[in-house]
Amino acid sequence: MIFSDSELEYLQSQRLARIATVSGNGEPDVAPVGFRMDGDTVVVGGLDLTKTRKYYNVKATGRASLVVDDLASVDPWQPRLVKVTGTAELGTDDRGKPTIRIQPETVWSFGLGEGGRPGFGEMKRDVR
Repeated sequence: MIFSDSELEYLQSQRLARIATVSGNGEPDVAPVGFRMDGDTVVVGGLDLTKTRKYYNVKATGRASLVVDDLASVDPWQPRLVKVTGTAELGTDDRGKPTIRIQPETVWSFGLGEGGRPGFGEMKRDVR
């Protein structure tokens, strides 16, 4: 399993993320997106996905990063996040709508451990 139980629980509780992609000529782009989990795959959709920069960037490079984050508390300050970087593929969902499917290669997480403070060694790991 790629995600820990706490990471998967967190990802399944959230609906908004930011996806970062880069074009074939190196132009970066970041955009807010809705997402869902399909096992260990992150699935991004959209109203008209085929007309977006993220769609064309994934088509050109096959790579993406996604960040899901929030604040569990502001007093005390307790940020939480999961960041996923990996290969990205264009596909369709069960209704035939276009999707971007991210297969994680590296996962970072923070604020999901005991007391919201994982050890530094728990922050990043390669999962390929």
